Amino acid sequence: MANACQIGRPAAAAPYTDAQAEAYAKEVGAVPRPQETKNEIDERGAFIRQANSFIQPFGSGAGDLRAEANRFAIYWAHGCHWSNRPVIVRDILGLEGAIGDVATTRSGETNVYGHGFADREGHKDPICGAYFLSEFYKRANPAYTGRATTPTLVDVREKKAVNNDYHRLTNYIEVQFRPFQPADAPDLYPVKYRKEIDEFNDWLFPTVNNGHYRMAFCQSWEAYSEAYEDFFASIEKLDQRLATNRFLFGDYITDSDIRLYVTLVRWETSYYHNIGPMKKRITEYPNIWGYVKDLFSLPVFRKYTFFEFPKNDEKGIFASYPKRIAAQVPYDNLWASDGSRKALSADPENVFKKHPAGETAEDYQSVISVSKWNSGDPADRNPMDRTLSRDASENPVVSKLRD
Repeated sequence: MANACQIGRPAAAAPYTDAQAEAYAKEVGAVPRPQETKNEIDERGAFIRQANSFIQPFGSGAGDLRAEANRFAIYWAHGCHWSNRPVIVRDILGLEGAIGDVATTRSGETNVYGHGFADREGHKDPICGAYFLSEFYKRANPAYTGRATTPTLVDVREKKAVNNDYHRLTNYIEVQFRPFQPADAPDLYPVKYRKEIDEFNDWLFPTVNNGHYRMAFCQSWEAYSEAYEDFFASIEKLDQRLATNRFLFGDYITDSDIRLYVTLVRWETSYYHNIGPMKKRITEYPNIWGYVKDLFSLPVFRKYTFFEFPKNDEKGIFASYPKRIAAQVPYDNLWASDGSRKALSADPENVFKKHPAGETAEDYQSVISVSKWNSGDPADRNPMDRTLSRDASENPVVSKLRD
């Protein structure tokens, strides 16, 4: 099955109607996608995101999943920043030949059944023949009633979902798939600093990564205001941090930079539509904006940066900005880096950290920490309940990853 998962995305596809989706759903027993605004709102009107259900870790312990080449594929979506993360990591680490991927789309015209494959022949997943991502969930757990989400790692041999834990999926790819990476693959998750990276990532999730959704899905002014202030206060801290650090932890890109970048891209080009007035655009934070452009200059980041907008088919003088203007924005020019952030690094021509000399794949592998954000108790997932050993405006790695 060598490289069987590497299937390109077609340029065009026939229309996918709700009637077709309904017929496919009846054929495979799919049910409508649960709605966040009906099932994930607490008594305060705040959005408390569902916990990930497929969180079995990769490792060498009893019951752990085993890393294996050509056994798994990442199911992801262009407009989903959660799922842009693992495909970026995979490509940086040179694992395209070992881990496949399939980009999902909406199903039908109104997406009643969630992630589908509108641009594929017969509206079927080209690897496993599914109509909907949810089929992999039901095959893994017939009693599952939550949302099928991207990213999902699918066992393409058994045609079932095995992991949808976006909190730790990139870490599993970095660590447990190390034996399948080229010897000179970058080190995105240095053994010495995993505690600091994990702690930061678990702070970044409620404050920034999930910030848009906390505003877009909440049902009360109280919850909206809390999320709004939380997000922009956190962005201010990160702008301070990036004033003296080229990347979040210093001179080299880590797993955390990938998580922050994909969220910032969606904020600047899409998410602002759903939240009302913004305190500032991402472009108004000088250090963050320079940082975004610095990362965008790298081919692997640019490859997974999607500027997709509706066609200009609205009539009238008050047609929306996305339909009138957004498709004309010269992003390549506006997002071009001037190279000035290189001055913050002691190793300006290299953006990835090398593995220590003599380190083996076994040395690199370890048990990945468990994220509190996967707790089955919604109270444990309160976005305001989080801590950092040091303020987010400070880089706790004094050496800036140079050691």
